[in-house]
Amino acid sequence: MTMTFPTEETIAAIATAIAAGQGGIAVIRISGPEALAVGKNIVSIPGKKLWDSHRVCYGHVMNKQNNAFIDEVLVLNMQAPRSFTGEDVVEIHCHGGLIAVQQVLERVLSDPRVRRAMPGEFSQRAVLNGRLNLTQAEAISELVGARSRQAAQLAIAGIDGGIQRRITTLRNVLLDQLSELEARVDFEDELPLLDGKQVLKKLLEVQAELKELIDDATRGLFLRQGLRVALIGCPNVGKSSILNRLCKRERAIISDLPGTTRDLLESEIILEGVPIVLIDTAGIRTTNEEIEKLGIAKSQEALLGADVVVLVFDLSRGWTKNDDTLLSQIPKDVPHIIVGNKADIQNDSKFNIQKNAIIAMEPDVTFSALTGEGEGNLIQTLLTNSGANKTQGLQIALNERQRDLADIAIAALERTKEVAAQKLPWDFWTIDLREAIKSLGEITGDEVTEAVLDRIFSRFCIGK
Repeated sequence: MTMTFPTEETIAAIATAIAAGQGGIAVIRISGPEALAVGKNIVSIPGKKLWDSHRVCYGHVMNKQNNAFIDEVLVLNMQAPRSFTGEDVVEIHCHGGLIAVQQVLERVLSDPRVRRAMPGEFSQRAVLNGRLNLTQAEAISELVGARSRQAAQLAIAGIDGGIQRRITTLRNVLLDQLSELEARVDFEDELPLLDGKQVLKKLLEVQAELKELIDDATRGLFLRQGLRVALIGCPNVGKSSILNRLCKRERAIISDLPGTTRDLLESEIILEGVPIVLIDTAGIRTTNEEIEKLGIAKSQEALLGADVVVLVFDLSRGWTKNDDTLLSQIPKDVPHIIVGNKADIQNDSKFNIQKNAIIAMEPDVTFSALTGEGEGNLIQTLLTNSGANKTQGLQIALNERQRDLADIAIAALERTKEVAAQKLPWDFWTIDLREAIKSLGEITGDEVTEAVLDRIFSRFCIGK
């Protein structure tokens, strides 16, 4: 998208993360035709008051009513088109934290010529003004929200134009075939015969590449969104100890008393580049205690929202009827791993089956939360069973919006097989081909309406 859409409104928002006691500086971005005028009204610069483009100046922000000092700032003026949005932009660099930056923003928004930016509005203007293409803007959002280094690398590949180039190349192949088909519709008697088999071959080659991108997108979701892993089991089998071992710190209180864990405890870790949210659940058993019942109910809910379930049982006690009942409660479509914990206290025999044990269950992983024995095997089994181990070497990955559009294009190209099989006229071929081209164009932004852009950028944070 290269066409410029001039905007009449000037917008402002905090463009950096803010938190109490965090961050030495914060940046307030002002973008639009009145950005420079608003900046001059807000920031008092001593001396010659140089407001040249791409020059950093020192100044102060003062209270409009009583002329009291608000903050000491640096101000950067960037005239169009050499700015993030392609418009006139003024950035005010003030002190971080919460209070100072909010006071400076309030002072900016007190100017009637400026309004608060909507979520993603800066990035949307950058796309509309041709400074970024759509996939680059989405990649910036993904980079800001990256939860692991690998996720950040995928986002950088998108910013670098990797997704745009790949999709544009495939779309151009389809456009070439469409032009050949439409030429035959209008001037078939004047042009050489077109080989339908060769046309179909080209279309299916594009379809195959799109399917590869879909597979990569599925793997990319592990890096972007991570996995929710629920640790379940009967009371006192060591779920909390396993969580503490994997987190390398004491996140959960552990005790020999059954039912110590009463609520869900979540902890995020990174395993081989994949964000993992471990959910320590209450031990599931029959109980008359009301608080424990609530914890058990939450544990059962966690089963439904988990990407992977780790069922823990006590090796020293063996596999019991209660363990078997828990196994039956795991949803059929959710991968699960059976972990035999407390390997360090097993007797000489592999399993010390007591009277309440029903069979000698062979666990997927034998583990000791006390010594760490089997930790590497548990991690690899977890990543393998979920499919998250296939993220190594991933170069680019479509996001969910892009993946859905690629699916539409794949389905449209699939329908051309039937058209070819029935030997229908060329104009029938063009119907599905146009749909595939349109879907790929929506990925790159070549065929996207402003209403669609509004929906996309509304998911961004304010300030992006």
